[in-house]
Amino acid sequence: MRPMTAKICAADSVRTIEEFEQDALRVAGAIRERGVGLGDRVMLKAGNSASYVCVLYALMHVGASIVLVDQQEHQEETRRIAVRTGVKVTFVDDDTPIYQDADPVHLYELMVAVTDHEPTEPALDFGAWGELPDGLIMWTSGSTGSPKGVVKSGASFLRNLQRNADQVGHRPDDVLMPLLPFAHQYGLSMVLIAWLTRCSLVIAPYRRLDRALRMARDAGVTVIDATPSSYRSILSLVTRKPALRAHLADTRMFCVGAAPLDAPLVGRYVAEFGLPLLDSYGSTELGNISFATLDNPVACGRAMEGIRLRIVDEDGRELPAGETGEIEVDTPDALEGQVEEDGTIAPAHATGWQATGDLGHLDADANLHVLGRKFAVHRMGYTLYPELIERKVAAEGCPTRIVPLPDELRGSQLVFFVEDEELRDAAHWRERLCGLLPVYEQPNKVVVLEQFPLNRNGKPDKKALAVLAAEA
Repeated sequence: MRPMTAKICAADSVRTIEEFEQDALRVAGAIRERGVGLGDRVMLKAGNSASYVCVLYALMHVGASIVLVDQQEHQEETRRIAVRTGVKVTFVDDDTPIYQDADPVHLYELMVAVTDHEPTEPALDFGAWGELPDGLIMWTSGSTGSPKGVVKSGASFLRNLQRNADQVGHRPDDVLMPLLPFAHQYGLSMVLIAWLTRCSLVIAPYRRLDRALRMARDAGVTVIDATPSSYRSILSLVTRKPALRAHLADTRMFCVGAAPLDAPLVGRYVAEFGLPLLDSYGSTELGNISFATLDNPVACGRAMEGIRLRIVDEDGRELPAGETGEIEVDTPDALEGQVEEDGTIAPAHATGWQATGDLGHLDADANLHVLGRKFAVHRMGYTLYPELIERKVAAEGCPTRIVPLPDELRGSQLVFFVEDEELRDAAHWRERLCGLLPVYEQPNKVVVLEQFPLNRNGKPDKKALAVLAAEA
């Protein structure tokens, strides 16, 4: 383990952890001056930055109930969330779309106001925040309906992240670079794991991967967390510009989550860097569940300590290793509840075995293999699972997303979207797909895209694909 001073590195600033936490204590004083105290609900809606992390830490220290909203969320939806949760103050950055009468506090304004202040407390303390049943309110992506406000206690969230860090093996000498939005489960997890582990954090522009790679080189990044789409883009950059490969020379773990991972992509990383992509499984509602590790780089790895997994059939009977069914989770780190329209919390009663709506299986070594959502369509007399078909063809080098459309005669039509940087024509991909699939799984329509449209979490955007499918 190399000796080093842990830092928070952004595009325009580098601070030691101790300096950064002093900044957060100054900001906490300014937040209290604005009338925010223990248990008050506030909204934090901003892009990734050092100021974002500083204000997040300050709000946790004050003991506020933090409503995290994606920076790109529309103004009207932001207003609806603010009214629904009863936020007292809204914190934003200059690029945030915000409704007219929000009267927000800008992060830059807050940081400048405390430049000459001296902290009145010796250290950050998240204890009071941890005791709040609604320490965090996060919003699901809403890919299958209206976004839901998921309520988590601060203490359970941090306990879940400590399990995460222990299993994956994060260390004080690590330099973490999450290429993820901090307003969502995965990105926020890495920000707070850096704090728990007392290691360095690099706040890189995750939509400008060329710049992120340069920061990885300069900061000596050892752990990257990103979505599969970002890893495909990184590989494309390195392929076009081989000199960029050296920018990742210090990296010891490539961690991935938030969307299904294709086996060929893992193989390409092993060939290019000698390291696998370490997959994971979790959700906003249930927290982080299982992780592949360097000593067990298999699928999504095993469940973290204190968490149990099982696979059940349609009747709820537990299935043996190797058999596919619905994934169920028993975790002490589940959500407290969901936000009702009037702002109250509807308890989740999330104890015991929880259904996930995901299909998968456990192997003989208890490693979790996630296959996709438990979403069936009926076609030509068969029951099909589109995400299982996607997995099957992706394993043969055909990165595909399928959108089913209703059809009175067949039950469903299947529109296959293929991601291809070379933009080879649909006939090329139809021939390949039909060679891999039985007739009842073959596409009615093939659409070739240079890149899948992505939502704010970096996942393929199902709503956008549905619109394209209807047009096709």
